[in-house]
Amino acid sequence: MTKSQVIPRILVIQHEDGTGPGLVGEELTAAGLALHLVHPWDGDELPASLDGYAGLLVLGGAPNAEDEEAAPWLPAVRVLVREAVDSSAPLLGICLGGQIMAAALGGSVHVRSQGPEVGAVPLRRLPAADGDPVFGSVPEGAPAAQWHWDEIGALPPGAVPLLTGDDCPHQAFRIGPRAWGVQFHPEVLGDAIADWSLSDGPAVARAGGDPEAAVASVRGAEAELRAVWSRTARSWAGVVLGDGPGDRQDP
Repeated sequence: MTKSQVIPRILVIQHEDGTGPGLVGEELTAAGLALHLVHPWDGDELPASLDGYAGLLVLGGAPNAEDEEAAPWLPAVRVLVREAVDSSAPLLGICLGGQIMAAALGGSVHVRSQGPEVGAVPLRRLPAADGDPVFGSVPEGAPAAQWHWDEIGALPPGAVPLLTGDDCPHQAFRIGPRAWGVQFHPEVLGDAIADWSLSDGPAVARAGGDPEAAVASVRGAEAELRAVWSRTARSWAGVVLGDGPGDRQDP
């Protein structure tokens, strides 16, 4: 089989049930990428390297980014994250995935003192978003679905902030030419947030949040969420496929 006939594979790390690639996965598949989902929480073994993969997608989940007791596979994820950055392999970290990137590369993650950020939250562009191959098209004030108790406290050295929010400053960043991390959930719509609310809603309420309002806000923003983050996922797929300005042309 020639190189042109090989379907590029993305290694997708899912940390728990109910947190799959969702909308992002749909767009990557539609772009011609194959997703290899690994479920370490269910006993799947993570590969030792990214050999044979065109990119790495690290999804969200409940564990803290450094809680190896709750998620004993985290050291292996950090190895893959560092390999991706060192080799300029395309990388996208979502929520916990973005936090793992930050912690693994010299930044920090902490529990939010103000309680969880949940629901559809407007984001603001930062100057470096202009011209970014993945987040350059995100409009000012675009809504993002949020559901997190922890947050990135400090970005890694050399990281470029791209998007911010009023209640959580580090919403999207780039490190190196082809690695991006986000604090929010571009992969989910209202049904996923409603499912998470069934299990996490009481804890959100005890922390002073309103889980029902969070679900309603995401449902109300679904059309814009789908439009903005589908486009962003397609842009990342373009980087993987070598179609965009962030691409690395392999020999």
